Amino acid sequence: MSDAREGAPRKRGRPARTDAGDGPGARERILTAARAEFAEHGYDKASIRGIAKGAGVDPALVHHYFGPKEKIFGAAVEVAFAPALQAHDIASVGGLETIGERLTRYILGVWEDPVTQEPLLAIVRSAVANETAAAVFRELVTVRLTDRVAVELDVPEPRLRSELAAAQLVGVTLLRHVIKVEPLASADLDEVIAMVAPVVQRHLTEN
Repeated sequence: MSDAREGAPRKRGRPARTDAGDGPGARERILTAARAEFAEHGYDKASIRGIAKGAGVDPALVHHYFGPKEKIFGAAVEVAFAPALQAHDIASVGGLETIGERLTRYILGVWEDPVTQEPLLAIVRSAVANETAAAVFRELVTVRLTDRVAVELDVPEPRLRSELAAAQLVGVTLLRHVIKVEPLASADLDEVIAMVAPVVQRHLTEN
């Protein structure tokens, strides 16, 4: 006698382990696939189905781990942007008299590294083109970076100062790596740092 449950449609929710690709490393595979999907298609055209296909899992499993698309974008952004977020550690180690040079060298250096550059470019392109992606990126940058740097400062309006410094560095990276304006795009990195660092220093420390 056949099992009465055989052939019955499975209830919605978390997919069965056997056909969903679940198991050790599934969450990490989904994040890796999400970064690739957003990098290739941008936020608007990226899809949960495409992420699931890249990870070898059922789309329902992507929803199970991360929820809607903006949530998995946020998780993917946090992983991809992690090297830049470590700038807070750079700011907190060493005196304020050299904080501008340290931050400038670190942030611009992250953008020069091919391993970290492509994920960062994908994030910035998505944030520029889509307000939902921009909101996710904005919250991450303020909570995890500029607000933390502001705590280290001893000046009026430290948060505004921190954001102005970030704007200076983001502007340089946009022109150098996204828009590729010459001669900035091909200028020597040390030369760029020497010119930008004093401006960042003034934003962060001058009363």
